[in-house]
Amino acid sequence: MADNHIFADAFNYLIYNGEQVIHSEDLHTLDTTAIAVPYGADGVGVPVQKYRDELKYLNAKTDESSVYLIFGIENQSDIHYAMPVRNMVYDALQYAAQVNQIAAKHRRDKRQKSAGRKHRTSGEYLTGFYKDDRIVPVITLVIYFGPDQWDGPTTLHDMLEINDPDILAFVPDYKINLIAPALITKDEMMKLTTSLREVLLFIKYSKDKNQLQNLLTDNKRFQNIDRKAVQVINTVTHSDLKAEESEDGESMCIALDQIREEYKEEGRMEGRREGRAEGRKEGLMEGRREGHAEGRLEGRTEERIALAVRMLKTGEYSISQIAGITLLSEEEIETLSQKNGM
Repeated sequence: MADNHIFADAFNYLIYNGEQVIHSEDLHTLDTTAIAVPYGADGVGVPVQKYRDELKYLNAKTDESSVYLIFGIENQSDIHYAMPVRNMVYDALQYAAQVNQIAAKHRRDKRQKSAGRKHRTSGEYLTGFYKDDRIVPVITLVIYFGPDQWDGPTTLHDMLEINDPDILAFVPDYKINLIAPALITKDEMMKLTTSLREVLLFIKYSKDKNQLQNLLTDNKRFQNIDRKAVQVINTVTHSDLKAEESEDGESMCIALDQIREEYKEEGRMEGRREGRAEGRKEGLMEGRREGHAEGRLEGRTEERIALAVRMLKTGEYSISQIAGITLLSEEEIETLSQKNGM
């Protein structure tokens, strides 16, 4: 994301719906270390320091005026469930740093005792920030490099325990700007113009082998993708894309035939696993059926034996009569008689 072309592509998608308004040559890298000392504390403050992933300054000159913006990007491989607060702190530190820088400039100018200085109010002197001073907007973008749905909060209000609208009306909200592959349709993804598009598309379909194979086959840009994009895809999705260096030495050509064979082999293995599972299931059901049949047969035999014993105890029936009623053999009846002492 440090690449100016990819950085500009992400913000053109976010702000201008893919229109190429922000140009890479107008972006300038800033120190990603955000340090600010809360101002207005009688000179006594505790520095607060945070590290951002990417931070750039936009200085775009148009026919009528110049546009000044500060863009920040936060890369996420996992869902961050406190992202609104985290980004709010980053942005607040950036604004505080701007106020401190402006105040420091005023102090330098004051020491120089330049002629023609405007009279300043006590409030302006106290804060060091003058009534006509202005700061530069800060826009932070979160890019989630994961295939799952972003189920974390996207606003500060989402994180609050209360939902009383009367209270929330007095709690300033803060929303995050988010790019998450699962939330973007394939058509929307086409508004990106750099290899960021292929990276996010691959991530989006990384859990669907059929969709992914169709994507790699239909999207010719995968045949001319830059080396860094291949590395990102392999790292983020734990893939092992094989790619050969193209003639220009800058881009890579993914070996689609090899991928198709890998997917076919995976399909065969899944089929064999499913077949074995179904076979085990069928065998279990057959065993249950046989067990039930054997159980019923054993139960009926035990009932006949119990009946024969009861008839022997009465002394009213002959062995042949008992055998005819219980369907046991006369030998079995004799054995029962001896066993029970009758």
